[in-house]
Amino acid sequence: MVTWIASTAPAALVSLVSLAALTLTGHGGPPPLEWGEGPLTVDSLPRVTYVAHRGGARGVPENSMSGLMAAYRRGTAQVLDFDTRVLRDGTPVVFHDETLNRTTFLGGEVRGLDAEEWKGVRLRPRDRLPGSWRPERPPTVEEVLDRLGGRIVLMLELKDPGGLDRVAGMLRARGLTRSVFVNTNDPAVAERVHRAGLLTQLWRSADQMRGDRPERWRSWVDLLDVDIRARDDDLRRAVRSGVPRVWAHTVVTPAQRDRALALGCDGVLTDAPGRLARYRGRVPGPVSAVTGR
Repeated sequence: MVTWIASTAPAALVSLVSLAALTLTGHGGPPPLEWGEGPLTVDSLPRVTYVAHRGGARGVPENSMSGLMAAYRRGTAQVLDFDTRVLRDGTPVVFHDETLNRTTFLGGEVRGLDAEEWKGVRLRPRDRLPGSWRPERPPTVEEVLDRLGGRIVLMLELKDPGGLDRVAGMLRARGLTRSVFVNTNDPAVAERVHRAGLLTQLWRSADQMRGDRPERWRSWVDLLDVDIRARDDDLRRAVRSGVPRVWAHTVVTPAQRDRALALGCDGVLTDAPGRLARYRGRVPGPVSAVTGR
């Protein structure tokens, strides 16, 4: 069942931000990555990588096409992250929650809609976001891959593992198996991602990391996505696991970024990539100088 949620702002006050204007006010970052002779792959990533979590949710409407395009054009992140869910008819769409209530004008479960009904969903931009944003339909995964796939590395979280086969087919058909990390919190699902020939990302919470033995995953996990709230020892164990990349989430302050890098992480997932990339400072020496311990 889908229900309507009243708007909290007059529609007249919400307008689309010009992508050209975003390019000019993009925090002074480098120009966006573009197509070369083929799709951009993970091999192009720098030593320290910045990921725009949900497109950079402190500055743009999360998991929206306009937000992802803004993050891409600003050039302050080398990877764009988005979440996926599956509709009633199996269509993978870009959305975080199980229900529509928090981020749209509707209520009810995402999986209760089909692709035709999805066309009527509109995102409800948060009032505290900088700039002006208009309501828009959340994109499908196929639309994001067609717009941005191969132009920048993407990170796709499977909120519904049942969508893996269809997503894998989309990535193979577009030649993007080395351009998109497929993310999950479930090691068993991560193994399925690996067997499908895709880049495997496994995220872990601080509580999970206390009992994890991440070295067990090094042969089939390409990216270990660790919680910045974890203990120093747990972060170090992840870094030493042999997994090729270890990135920290969700980093929102320079102090958190510096701690992650000082402990050996080589990437950060952040809701504010422009701020952290622009003001990146020297990585401190002793960890105690960062954590106060």
